[in-house]
Amino acid sequence: MRSKKALKNIIYTLIQQTVTIVCGLIVPRLIISKFGSSVNGLISSITQFLAYIVLLDSGFSPVIKSLLYKPIAKKNKQEIENILYATERFFKIIARIFIVYIIILIFIYPTLVSTNFNHIFTITLLIIISISTFAEYYFGMTYKIYLQAEQKLYIVSLLQILTTVLNTIFVVVLIRLNANILIVKLVSSLIFVIRPILQNVYVKKKYNINLRKANKNYKIEKKWDGLAQHIAAVIHGNTDVTILTIFTNVLEVSVYSVHYLVINGIKKLIQAISNGVDASFGNMIAKDEKEHLNNSFSVYEFLYYTLITIIYICTISLLSSFVCIYTRNVKDVNYYRPVFAILMSFAEYIHAIRLPYSTITLAAGKFKETRNGAILEAIINLVISIILVFKFGLIGVTIGTIVAMIIRTIEFMIYTSKKVLYRKSSIAFKKAIFSIIEMVLCCGIIYYMNIVKATNYVEWVIDALKVFTMSSVIVMIANVLIYNKDFKNTLNILKNMKKKNGRIQE
Repeated sequence: MRSKKALKNIIYTLIQQTVTIVCGLIVPRLIISKFGSSVNGLISSITQFLAYIVLLDSGFSPVIKSLLYKPIAKKNKQEIENILYATERFFKIIARIFIVYIIILIFIYPTLVSTNFNHIFTITLLIIISISTFAEYYFGMTYKIYLQAEQKLYIVSLLQILTTVLNTIFVVVLIRLNANILIVKLVSSLIFVIRPILQNVYVKKKYNINLRKANKNYKIEKKWDGLAQHIAAVIHGNTDVTILTIFTNVLEVSVYSVHYLVINGIKKLIQAISNGVDASFGNMIAKDEKEHLNNSFSVYEFLYYTLITIIYICTISLLSSFVCIYTRNVKDVNYYRPVFAILMSFAEYIHAIRLPYSTITLAAGKFKETRNGAILEAIINLVISIILVFKFGLIGVTIGTIVAMIIRTIEFMIYTSKKVLYRKSSIAFKKAIFSIIEMVLCCGIIYYMNIVKATNYVEWVIDALKVFTMSSVIVMIANVLIYNKDFKNTLNILKNMKKKNGRIQE
């Protein structure tokens, strides 16, 4: 049952992320073409500044999810309602604090950003973009976490697909009708309010959740231990844009955001796989199924490394070419930054290597034990990025991210191996190093053969197919030969799933 749920979550989340990537490429391109790179950079900058509000949840979300696994497994409804009541109360407090944060930004943000826009325009745009974030915390975050813990992430994915497609349709129509950017973003924000409200309604009706019966004095343990983990995640996702906003200009932010559109799309696809299986691992940990956990993780690790190696070979090889085509005829800033594109792709590749280990460690509730590494990562990223941004700009902040990423990834690989899986950490290191070697060799071959030389989307798709096919053949053959045992175990699992109509006995 767990494997079936995990597979269903992965499939739906992959569909969601594919829709998000496609729609996420359409909307910014229309905004750049209609309103210019400065507006696009301003929107990206505001979005990142608003994202810092998630620091207030103090890493609360993963802690709650880890706490829900056991009562869900034991069908302890009272405990579930106690946890959800405390969670909802906490997130509503954050939503109110968010309003105060917006008021502070209204006075501070316009003085930080270098633009040609007046303060009234900037402040109005800031308020409009903040609407959907407020709604997420006030109405839906609690129930999104519950659905994840229930191994029903596909419900969240379906709602996300609905609102993303709806938003894209409205944006395209409004821009074609020559609507003001403020109207366009207001409609977008209101559409994205739909999702958290529907999550709220669905969970309460489907699972007959009644928070009035909950223990009003219930307290969440370990919530502050998740703070360091969350700070690291927020800094990873937002430091670069914040530093570029303060020390450069919104045009450079636009260059960063266009590259990040693709990178973030790839990252979300990778995270979709992780989010699809973390609840299954959490369920195994809650039931103390150590041998099953280790065997399942080894198979997952084999498939995961094969996938991310292929994906990031393609990303590193194709990103610059795509950005050039995507921003063709845009003259207000140079978007062709090949060195930056490679470094940015590599940074996210390192993050992808970390993901299986951080996912299972946090699913096990090991927040306090790994918090020092998170603090170190945050400090290293900030210090190096600020030092290098003055001389190297985009490249400087990316180097800061890479260095911090490598250190944190190594820590997770060691801790997960020793304290969660109880195996030698060299197993994880060998797989990571072999993946990097495969990536470097394949990218070198692609560059030497001059495969990527597209000047339009059709040619780019053809080039992408060539790169994907070549990298897939090389990586798959190499991984099957090197990890033959894991490959055979994977085949056995697939055979069992087929025999039992998608069900694997626990």
